[in-house]
Amino acid sequence: MHGHEWDATAAAGPAPGGAPERPEGHRLVPLATVLLQGDGLILHWSEDAEELLGYSAEEAVGSYAARLLTSGTDRPEVLALFEQIMAGTGWSGVFPVRHRDGHRVDLEFRTYPIAGPAGTLLLLATASDTRALHAIEADLAVLDGIFGGSPIGMAVYDTDLRYVRLNEALARMNGVPVKAHLGRRISAVLPGINTAEIEQTMRQVLKTGKPVVDARSHGRVPGDPKRDRAWSASYFRLEDSTGRVFGVCSSIIDVTERFQAEARAARAQERLATIAEATARIGTTLDLQRTAEELIEAVVPRFADFATVDLLEPVLRGAEPTTIPLDRPITLRAVAVGESYESGLTHAVDAVGEVSEYAPDRKYTQCLRSGRPLLRAHVDEAVLRSLVASEDRVAPGMAAGIHSYLMVPMTARGMVLGGAEFIRMRNPEPFGDADVALAEELVARTALAVDNARLYRRERETALTLQRSLLPQEIHRTLGLEIAYRYLPSSVTSEVGGDWFDVVPLSCGRVALVVGDVMGHGIRAAATMGQLRTVARTLATLDMPPEQVLTRLDETASGIGEGQFATCICAVYDPLERTVQVASAGHLPPVWVAPDGSARKVDIPPGVPLGVGGVAFESIEFSLPEGGMVTLYTDGLVERRGQDIDAGIDLLARTLAEPGRTLEENADAVLGALVTDGTDDDIAMIMARVLPLPADRIATLPLTGGGRLPGKARRFTRATLEGWGLSALSDYAELLVSELVTNALLHADAPRRLRLFRDRVLTVEVSDAGGQTPQLRPFAEQDEGGRGMFLVSELAQRWGSRLTRDGKVVWAELELPFGTV
Repeated sequence: MHGHEWDATAAAGPAPGGAPERPEGHRLVPLATVLLQGDGLILHWSEDAEELLGYSAEEAVGSYAARLLTSGTDRPEVLALFEQIMAGTGWSGVFPVRHRDGHRVDLEFRTYPIAGPAGTLLLLATASDTRALHAIEADLAVLDGIFGGSPIGMAVYDTDLRYVRLNEALARMNGVPVKAHLGRRISAVLPGINTAEIEQTMRQVLKTGKPVVDARSHGRVPGDPKRDRAWSASYFRLEDSTGRVFGVCSSIIDVTERFQAEARAARAQERLATIAEATARIGTTLDLQRTAEELIEAVVPRFADFATVDLLEPVLRGAEPTTIPLDRPITLRAVAVGESYESGLTHAVDAVGEVSEYAPDRKYTQCLRSGRPLLRAHVDEAVLRSLVASEDRVAPGMAAGIHSYLMVPMTARGMVLGGAEFIRMRNPEPFGDADVALAEELVARTALAVDNARLYRRERETALTLQRSLLPQEIHRTLGLEIAYRYLPSSVTSEVGGDWFDVVPLSCGRVALVVGDVMGHGIRAAATMGQLRTVARTLATLDMPPEQVLTRLDETASGIGEGQFATCICAVYDPLERTVQVASAGHLPPVWVAPDGSARKVDIPPGVPLGVGGVAFESIEFSLPEGGMVTLYTDGLVERRGQDIDAGIDLLARTLAEPGRTLEENADAVLGALVTDGTDDDIAMIMARVLPLPADRIATLPLTGGGRLPGKARRFTRATLEGWGLSALSDYAELLVSELVTNALLHADAPRRLRLFRDRVLTVEVSDAGGQTPQLRPFAEQDEGGRGMFLVSELAQRWGSRLTRDGKVVWAELELPFGTV
């Protein structure tokens, strides 16, 4: 080549002043730098140029660029472009060049004509591989898409912890525009959250480089200034390959609901601790006032800032508590008062021993009459005015800072004794549903203790016995069955009557529901009722079927004395089979409500009243599916003068069929619909609704097929208990199962099923086709058999058997380990 064919010579070496040095570390996009003389001789060749084109600096420097980097066909175009550039116009664009190994590389060029020593004209060119640039652009587009489109909050902070970038999701979460964040620290943008802890965490990440995951923050943000929120954030340090730190990046998720759930769990644990402490504290004496004081000590200051206990005057005199009248005021006496600090609220309530009268239309009176808690989560002056006994107590109460109020009627055995009030002032949390449940539990324990103290004061031991026999002392929780009950006496001056009900827990999770009505009223009827109820409970616990329970009750009633008759209905519910076996002794039929809301009477053999004697009773069995409900009641609920009793039963069925109510609401609705003007007779009522049975509470193994059934049953038992977290019982349970299955094989010849059931205890039951119940037999040391049921009796907390329509069931119970539900 001649002329501008770049044939001039020049000393090889770096350009005057030196070319930019390649920084240490890998560069995502190599940027080649080349310095040329005016005739095209290469004076400088950077490391990135070597990486892009394959020629080393030793090979390139001193060579002509056109000869080194272009093919013969491209060279004229290159030379023309070079002349244009050296004329001073400059140029940038994409041009293909030849790699050392011969393949073409598309490079994006930037050219800069510069003046060299002695006015010589030089050309500085930079170039990047277009493919790498496009890849970086694609990566950046993806990152921008993730950053901008992510539903979680994302932010980048500099080393001074100032916002550099954040996405719209985080801006919405904070309720502050993106621009209002940039250049500011978190403490300036969100002063309502725990910024000191957050920034300390970020500084630690900057210092150590160790990421932090699930760092919790909480507080209020401008976008939701009235509600506490919580977030989970993860932080990691931003740095390049050389280790230079640019800042911190975070991803943030709103976990308010999870935070609240954890807070609720903590509060639930606190409530359990309060109940446990109160259980040990309340009722240590039979002194009525001391019992009330023990309640105050249990709740202040842990539960309330201020609390009082007031009792009805008749209760303090030792008289029977009465129904709260609809048209007369009530009088209560302060028995105990307590506060957590000097609030001045003592001037707005009765001192211990003082008496207040509440008009029949006051909220306090209505609450006592209903027996339901009165909750005012947020108290202002108008609310407080509706609560206090007199107007002069409103101002001191507001001055003391009352902001939340809860009153729980103190009821025992179905009657109201008084009320307990709980008030919060310094505690900022308003009372909620969980607090109501806790207060009801504590007040119920106190009420029972107070009533025991009242009964202890009574002069007539006979009246005390009658009072205790009217209602069950405790309704046991039954797995798979929700129970509501009501008992209303016919007299406002005495509870003595002949109606009764009972809920009797049986083996294998079953429960017996018993409702009875002794004919007549007064002490004799109540005494008969007490005897029958006790006998019925005892017979039911012996696993007798309902018709046998009634047969034995009939014998008992006949032996009490001439003219003592009673009606009774006994129903046994099996939650595993979801069946009800029921028998009647002249009692009104139960009302059954299907899951779809349809209601009807259950047709059962009516039987004759207890005490008639000599007549057999029959039972029927029907299914009660999940969501189904059955109601047992006495005639006082549905019988009215001048009205056919079937009309009352039909009204009961229509009321129960109305949808959308809880079981307790159903019970209230029934009383509201059927007991409008009082009743001349006692009323006893039990409602039971079937709940879902948890799958992890029951396990069944058919005892059929070949193989060794005892071994198969033992393996099934151990595996089941391990799955339930009850491995501590496996050894005992395996022994029980082995003995029961072996006994069925030896003496019944047809074992059918092994079932494990976990409720308050662990129940092991084996059903077979035999009709003979197992017995404990004496045995000598040399005997080879006869020890099976003796071993069962020694291992089990309780054991027994019951006959079924096609054989029998033998069962045994083991206590669950402490703390197991």
